[in-house]
Amino acid sequence: MPALCRDCLTTFDSGPRCPSCRSPRLLAHPELFELSIAHMDCDAFYASVEKRDDPSLAGKPVIVGGGTRGVVSTCCYIARISGVRSAMPMFQALKLCPEAVVVKPRMSVYVEVSRAIRAMMEELTPAIEPLSLDEAFLDLTGTARLHGAPPAVLMARLIRRMETELGLSGSIGLSHNKFLAKIASDLDKPRGFSVIGKAETESFLARRPVRIIWGVGTATQTALEAAGIRTITDLLRWDRRDLNARFGSMGDRLWHLARGIDHRRVQRDERPKSISKETTFFEDTSDPDILDGHLWRLAEQVSDRAKAKRLAGKTVTLKLKTAGFQTVTRRHSLGDATQTADRIYRAARELYDHAGTRGPFRLIGVGISDLTAESEADRSGDLLDPDAGKRAAAERATDAIRARFGHDAIIKGRALR
Repeated sequence: MPALCRDCLTTFDSGPRCPSCRSPRLLAHPELFELSIAHMDCDAFYASVEKRDDPSLAGKPVIVGGGTRGVVSTCCYIARISGVRSAMPMFQALKLCPEAVVVKPRMSVYVEVSRAIRAMMEELTPAIEPLSLDEAFLDLTGTARLHGAPPAVLMARLIRRMETELGLSGSIGLSHNKFLAKIASDLDKPRGFSVIGKAETESFLARRPVRIIWGVGTATQTALEAAGIRTITDLLRWDRRDLNARFGSMGDRLWHLARGIDHRRVQRDERPKSISKETTFFEDTSDPDILDGHLWRLAEQVSDRAKAKRLAGKTVTLKLKTAGFQTVTRRHSLGDATQTADRIYRAARELYDHAGTRGPFRLIGVGISDLTAESEADRSGDLLDPDAGKRAAAERATDAIRARFGHDAIIKGRALR
């Protein structure tokens, strides 16, 4: 069986140890050198960057997030052992892991590291589809002749470079389509490398719960369970027409993915239609201060992503999901496109004030759409808000200071809510 040493990158027939370096960190699979669709996901990205930059954090549980009334952005694997999870309220996280070290996010640093990882990927293939700062799909079809090595070796080489040059680890999923590659990357984290071949697709999926399918959140899972569908095997028993009749377009998607069928291509640098960020609360809330704090943090994160992609949006969207799973969406078109957190927050806050419901909510999200180049952003100003230009200038100055001295150099008061 084809095998690869993940330490020295030697390829050989499978065995208990690498014949070159004697390492036990081996990867063996019948289709190892035939598959070319990969998904790379950094391990606890924000927390790993913080540990890399501050050696005193080594061996400690680290939470990246806001103040006591904020939420967890991410946490290291030591904190996860105690039950800490992303989007969990900070007070709950600190109850579970009171010895945790809480670090404020440094988005400008994370963006810089993300660009360094992207540069390494570009050396392997031009077909890269980023999903966020810390994960991306890669299509390595046809690259073996160029690099003198199959895709599996190239991805192992990428991870080794990330560890030696950037001090960060990641996990790889390799398969024959995007759906399965993303599932594979999550099977053995951290520092994982998992393969799902064509021959095993049906048997691999059959025993999995339906929540493994993209887009199957809590509400969809509840609806599926009401229909007696809990596993992929349950789903396979349904006729395609019956799934469509009961679940609409989602039914057709379920039918295909339950069989491991995913024809989507890895799209290189396709301009996104929107940039959004949302958070699901550990406990439903209608506290206006907590919600306002989340609105600001989400607006900042959307703004950071827009600036990183050099884009701006003309339409601001607010998404709310009530405790009863009702989704409320409101949109507002601005006079011109923006990428500033201030304008995104103010538009989202106004949408919230006129949403017609005060919760309690289990999810809140903010986004921008109708995207354009950043050169078109914030050009006309706001005649009804003469101070908008001053706040935009202050935000640009804040960005410059954070880029030089770190994200914590300047923190707005509402970010601590």
